[in-house]
Amino acid sequence: MIHYPDTHRNVHIVVAAGSGSRYGGDLPKQFCDLWGRPMLMTTLERLDRAAPGARIIVVLSEPMVDMWRDMCREHGFTLPHDIVIGGPSRAHSVQNAVRTLDAGTTGWVSVHDAARPMVTPAMMGRLLDALDDTHPGAIPTVAVTDSLRMLTSAGSSVAVDRSLYRAVQTPQVFDGATIISANRQEILPVFTDDASVVEAAGFGPLALVEGDTANIKVTNPGDIESIGKKL
Repeated sequence: MIHYPDTHRNVHIVVAAGSGSRYGGDLPKQFCDLWGRPMLMTTLERLDRAAPGARIIVVLSEPMVDMWRDMCREHGFTLPHDIVIGGPSRAHSVQNAVRTLDAGTTGWVSVHDAARPMVTPAMMGRLLDALDDTHPGAIPTVAVTDSLRMLTSAGSSVAVDRSLYRAVQTPQVFDGATIISANRQEILPVFTDDASVVEAAGFGPLALVEGDTANIKVTNPGDIESIGKKL
């Protein structure tokens, strides 16, 4: 593990700029009700509890900023956080947040989905423990339990060995200087998560860390109800 002595130099980036189009509803899913208040509030509190003392940056779409501030006042939500405006894609949104950081004064940086309110101190501890001089980043993964098939160029499909694959979660954690450097490159459509951005910049290898099957990402109607029963 790399030792970062000053917790205030560490940063949580929470990506909350998505439209949540697959979820449906009048609001993006991160603002939908979870136990009487917007889900994003639970996500931020649990992330802060998992690794206390770090600066929190919330990435929002510009039209949602005033609404979020109104929500915080309405619910008495006072956990300190800064707001950065998102970009046209998730990767661009993270890049906007990372570009506000200084490589010389930043410790580790975690990047987390606003729609994953179930992060735990145990999982965050495993991620931080995995950061070392060999591994500049750590990502939580879980085994794939469904059978998988790969589409072919001919339009058919073939079965693949699911034991060779892992499903990736967030938060993903990186050495600050590494993720800052990686985000100086052009953002490409193939960047589906922060690990892919860091690897494309030539950094690695990244450590795969045991995730948590309860750490689901709210995607479809019914997911919030399922999570609410676990909280």
